Amino acid sequence: MNIVLMGLPGAGKGTQASNIIAELKIPHISTGDMFRQAVKEQTPLGIEAKSFMDQGQLVPDRVTIGIVRERLSKDDCANGFLLDGFPRTVPQAEALDELLKELDRNLHHVIYIDVDEDELIKRLTGRRICRQCGTTYHLVFAPPKQDGICDRCGAELYQRDDDREETVKNRLKINMEQTKHLLDYYQSTGTLKRVDGQQPIDQVTHTILSLIRGNLK
Repeated sequence: MNIVLMGLPGAGKGTQASNIIAELKIPHISTGDMFRQAVKEQTPLGIEAKSFMDQGQLVPDRVTIGIVRERLSKDDCANGFLLDGFPRTVPQAEALDELLKELDRNLHHVIYIDVDEDELIKRLTGRRICRQCGTTYHLVFAPPKQDGICDRCGAELYQRDDDREETVKNRLKINMEQTKHLLDYYQSTGTLKRVDGQQPIDQVTHTILSLIRGNLK
């Protein structure tokens, strides 16, 4: 089963990826993991990707797609894979289609975990971190017993700049614009399935697995 998992920041993609691969016994392939492995193995493409990353530049599609090709050609992907973080653009999606054709495979499902913007903002701005011991809390999902104070060591909790509402809104806006084009592309290919990501976590997993297995349309 060959799957692409999509969702905006805060949609719960990481949690669902873990649940899906545990059930389907296929590898979870994230862009970051692919790059790190290619760099670690010192493959020619890994070395080339590192040269861009070291300069703080985006890795070009040509290199990224080459690394994806290497990863999907490995034995553990023979029975399927869950791609997470790739593709990010329509040209990358088109390149993935061509790559899979070369490998004589199909993309079976594109699963999009759909969560509205207000809920995403609530999820992404709720994180608080202890200044002393680094314990992480969430004001909604895992709040401290005493507001602003760490349960473990009693030190002050703080909000990272990345978690502030203005930063989160800007990040979501950029992601939404990029994601819209991808969703349109996969809608046109008939592979896109949308899942309500505001359900309880277990229900989201159940819905995704039911779609993959053909129990839901």
